[in-house]
Amino acid sequence: MIAETVCSAVSAAGLGIAAVTAYRKRFLAATRIAAYSLIPIGLVMTGVVEWLSDTAFSITAWAGVGVLGLSWLLFASTRAVERRRGGTRKERRAAARSARPDAVAPTASAPSLGPSARPAARPANTAPAAGADDFSDIEAILKKHGI
Repeated sequence: MIAETVCSAVSAAGLGIAAVTAYRKRFLAATRIAAYSLIPIGLVMTGVVEWLSDTAFSITAWAGVGVLGLSWLLFASTRAVERRRGGTRKERRAAARSARPDAVAPTASAPSLGPSARPAARPANTAPAAGADDFSDIEAILKKHGI
């Protein structure tokens, strides 16, 4: 009974603040305040407050919360152990199979990627030629202006 009274008082106070805010020509803020202030009275009218108060003082409900917490703890601990080991059992088996010593040929010393894997060497004369072209253009412009 006291929870319903408190919720009603909070809603009334919120609507009063919304009215003052609307009087100050801040209609968007007033609408938002009114929306927030109607939540407590809506919860009372739907019976959520009564259900919460009954649940808060129920030993069975708190035992259920404890069971849910234990369940979450077990899930979290198994996930942590799984991460520490390096994945699921299937992933560990697949990693063990691929890590066998016969997975790589014993005579292989370097990966054979073929002749097209390496880029062709660039000629050394291309960079200075491009630089010479740039300077010749600049020299021509300077000569044109008499500098």
